[in-house]
Amino acid sequence: EIALLSGFSGEGKSTILSLIAGIIPNVTPGKMTGEVRIGGENIFDNAKMKQRLFYVPDDLYFQPYASMEKMARFYKGYYPKFSDKTFQNLTKVFGLDSSKRINGFSKGMQRQAEFVLGMSAHPDVLLLDESFDGLDPAKRSLSKQLLVEYMAEKEVSIIVSSHNLHEIEGLCDHVGLINGQKLALDCSIQEISQNRCKFRLAFNREMTQQDFAGLEIKRFKKDGSMILLTTAGERAPIEEKLRQMKPLVLESMPLSLEEIFLDEMEGTDYDFTEIFN
Repeated sequence: EIALLSGFSGEGKSTILSLIAGIIPNVTPGKMTGEVRIGGENIFDNAKMKQRLFYVPDDLYFQPYASMEKMARFYKGYYPKFSDKTFQNLTKVFGLDSSKRINGFSKGMQRQAEFVLGMSAHPDVLLLDESFDGLDPAKRSLSKQLLVEYMAEKEVSIIVSSHNLHEIEGLCDHVGLINGQKLALDCSIQEISQNRCKFRLAFNREMTQQDFAGLEIKRFKKDGSMILLTTAGERAPIEEKLRQMKPLVLESMPLSLEEIFLDEMEGTDYDFTEIFN
């Protein structure tokens, strides 16, 4: 499974990944309680379990003056399943020179380098924190294809943290949205598609949001005579209710992850006309 972890900056996405990776303890006195388990075992201070997990943080770290080849030798000492063949193949696919110092790479190339090293470790759990940031569209597409292929071949779990939903659209099959440092949404993409609808409507009479009071409205936007409406619930019965209102135009539209994100976040509607007055 490939899961998305998203939310506004500062909501705790990196902290959650650090907890899952066992970098910080599960319990912090006066702040956090709970426990992270992978395969039934507590991950913190568990060297054996950490051999099955690879974490690519947002703030990358490499040994001073290290090349990819040096880092590969370093990781081989920790990951028994590290594959030299995978490393060589991925290095070639990304067009990276594994003999050069990584600190001479661009930001995007450094992310590619750590991505290659992480995949080469053949982890059962792969954690990626903003790992598509700084990648050009071609490399982003390549990375997504490789993740899908790796998941399908190895049946692993992958968690991708990102605030840029355009980057990972179509990649994940599960989503978790953090709002107010709480999990506001936790479900599969299939559940979202079955229980969230978007319509474009037009009427020959004046309509307001109150006219749709019988629906669970997530977002309502009016532009002249056109109305964009996002609702919770199954598409077919909602569409039938809308048809009974005799609209001139009724179109069902696809719903993006970014729109779902905005629907679930509070305080996203502002009166921008008042800002500069």
